[in-house]
Amino acid sequence: MTYTARQLNRATLDRQMLLRREPVDVLTAVDRVVAIQAQEPASPYLALWNRVEDFDPADLDEAFTSGAVRKASLMRITLHAVTAADHEVFHHAMLPALRASRLYDKRFKGMDVTIEQTDALLGHLLEFARTPRQKAEIEELLHSHVGDVGEPGVWWALRTYGGLVHAPTGGPWSFGLRPAYRSVTTRARERLECVAAMLRRYLTGFGPATVPDMNQFTMLPRTTIREALALLDLTESGGYYDVPHRTVPDEETPAPPRLMAMWDSTLLAYADRTRLIPEPYRKVVIRTNGDTLPTLLVDGRVAGVWRPTEDGGIEATSFHALSDDDWTGLAEEAATLKKLLGDREPQVYRRYARWWNGLPAHDVRVV
Repeated sequence: MTYTARQLNRATLDRQMLLRREPVDVLTAVDRVVAIQAQEPASPYLALWNRVEDFDPADLDEAFTSGAVRKASLMRITLHAVTAADHEVFHHAMLPALRASRLYDKRFKGMDVTIEQTDALLGHLLEFARTPRQKAEIEELLHSHVGDVGEPGVWWALRTYGGLVHAPTGGPWSFGLRPAYRSVTTRARERLECVAAMLRRYLTGFGPATVPDMNQFTMLPRTTIREALALLDLTESGGYYDVPHRTVPDEETPAPPRLMAMWDSTLLAYADRTRLIPEPYRKVVIRTNGDTLPTLLVDGRVAGVWRPTEDGGIEATSFHALSDDDWTGLAEEAATLKKLLGDREPQVYRRYARWWNGLPAHDVRVV
C-alpha cells in the first residue's frame, strides 16, 4: 500500500485528536498523544485545549501535582510532558543519548570534574531531590562534594540525564521561570526493549512513519531504531511502519481549524515536515534556533501563525489567502482560546514577538 500525502496528514490528525475534540480525561489524552512538547510551560495546556472537549486546565494542574503526568528531558533532549508510565520507559530508552549530549560536550569536558565523579554524584542528588529542590539548593549540594560545579557543568549534565522530573512551582501554567526538580523511583530495564516500547508508543500516536521519522522524533541512531523495530510485531508498507489494526482515515476527512501551541509535537515528530507544514513555510515557523511558533492549522496544514494582542485579542497572520469560512472557524477557535488565556496568561508567548518581523504575511486579522 502507498499512502498519499493527505492520508498521512489525516492519520496524524486522527491519532493526535485534532480531527475533533474528544470527551476524554486529561490522563487519557496525554496517553493518546504520547508526548507533548513542554519547552514553554503554557504549551501542554494549549495542546490539550486543542484536543479535549471541555478541557479544564485545572485537571492538568492536578495531573502534574500528583505526578500522573511528568515533565522531563526526553526525546530530542527537550522537555516533554508524558504519563508516568511512559516517562520511565522513555527515560531508559533515551539515557545513553541524554548522557552523551552532556558528558561528551566540549563545555563539560572543559570542567575539572570527570565523568566518573559526575556519575558518582547522581545517587546523592536523587536522594536529596526526594523533596523538590531548586537550582541553588542542588548546586550547593554538588559544590559540597566536588567544589566548582561550573556553568554549564555538573548540574547542567545531571539535570538532563539523571532521571529528574520538574516539580510544579505554581504560576499560571504549573511551572514558572525558576524550576524545581524532584527524583522519581524507576526500576532497571533492558535498554533495547525500552527503545522498542518507545517506538511502538510513537507509532500509536504518530504513525504510519518511517525510520527517518523515528530518528527525527528521538534523535537516536537509525541502527538502534532498526534493531528495536525487529523486536516488534508491526506492519510495514513502502517504508512506513505502523502498529497492527490501525486504520488511516480517508484523505477527504474534514479537518477543523486549530490554533496550535508553540512547539506542538505534530510539527516536530517527522523527518518529512511537509506532513503538516508546506515546505515554503517550514523555516518560517521553525526558526534557526529551534523555536517553533504557534501556528494556524487550516485543512490540517500550517497556514500561518497567531499571537495575543495587547488588549486581549488574538492576531492571526495567514501566509496565503483563506476563505471566509476559514476565517470564521479561526475566529470561533480564538474566542475559546481567549477565555483560556484570560484566566491564566493573556500575553502568553509574548517574548517571542521578535519573530513576527519579516513574516510572509498575506493577511493579518484580529480574530
